Amino acid sequence: MTSFLRQFGGKITPSDRARYAQSPNWKNGSFQNLESFSMGGTLLDMPKMIYKQLSNREGREPKKPLPILPFNKEAFLKDDGAASFIWYGHAVILMRIAGMTVLIDPMLGPNTTPIAPFATRRFSEGTLELIDDFPEIDLLLMSHDHYDHLDMASIDKLKAKTKQYAVALGVKRHLVEWGVEAERVQEFDWWDSQSYGKLEINFTPSKHFSGRGLRDRFKSLWGGWTFKTESTNLWFSGDGGYGSHFKEIGRQLGPFDYAFAECGQYNVDWKDVHQFPDEAVQGALDARAACAMPYHWAGFALSYQHKWWEPAQDFVDAAQEKGLDYSLPKLGELVKIGDGIKRKNLWWEDNL
Repeated sequence: MTSFLRQFGGKITPSDRARYAQSPNWKNGSFQNLESFSMGGTLLDMPKMIYKQLSNREGREPKKPLPILPFNKEAFLKDDGAASFIWYGHAVILMRIAGMTVLIDPMLGPNTTPIAPFATRRFSEGTLELIDDFPEIDLLLMSHDHYDHLDMASIDKLKAKTKQYAVALGVKRHLVEWGVEAERVQEFDWWDSQSYGKLEINFTPSKHFSGRGLRDRFKSLWGGWTFKTESTNLWFSGDGGYGSHFKEIGRQLGPFDYAFAECGQYNVDWKDVHQFPDEAVQGALDARAACAMPYHWAGFALSYQHKWWEPAQDFVDAAQEKGLDYSLPKLGELVKIGDGIKRKNLWWEDNL
């Protein structure tokens, strides 16, 4: 029972609420999106949505576990001036930039519904053990506190090798509850920026929500990240539906050499919560990205709207139609920005 309750993270204290209230994005006791937002459906719709989620499983998961390329620490840490990254499915990005190792949304656990009566299993096996081979993490970033991004088991394994944390405003209480020292965690409101050595990061808006239980919805912030050095500018969009904030991000912080564009787990029943593929492409164009890859797929089946590979295939179709350059790295593949990033092989076809 203690382990189960730990999954919910830290409870909000009066001092937390007072601190959150200083944010211009906290109104009427909750964080708010910049434009109109709907979670989709009502409590009366829940039985129907749960039924759809539990039925109609055809094509929603790979027929066999998705392989992950072995991690080569020496190649990853080799600094030749170019930023590089490895994608581990869903939203997990291990990045090497400005001489630093950066890890984004390290949900590497096997189950993204640890508080539900049924498990939502990862498409790949042994992902939690990947952490054992990772080098020391200079900076760990969290975009928001949902279970498919903030994983207690992963944080527990990463604590011993992580120097600093940069997280959405309100997420700090979860990390502290799980044993991370408070002084190592910096919280960010939208448009906040911070430099770590030669790397500048910015926390950018998205249209989404937060919460790990029924009583803490919208009680921490959500968003994306930019990563800027003298030679490179990258953007991780964060979860959320399409909106006018993409153009504003591009105006203030773009153009971007490369974008990680959220694309997957979308559903007509919650259109404001996640982007559809054509919207992900348009959002990358709005933000002035030269090249983009779809993420938020190849990890879990969280939506009954699409088959497991369709987010990527539909992203490719939309990118070709709209004229956006795109990249399709394999799970575990080391990709150098500006050098061979245009990987266009439809690798998932080997796993259908």
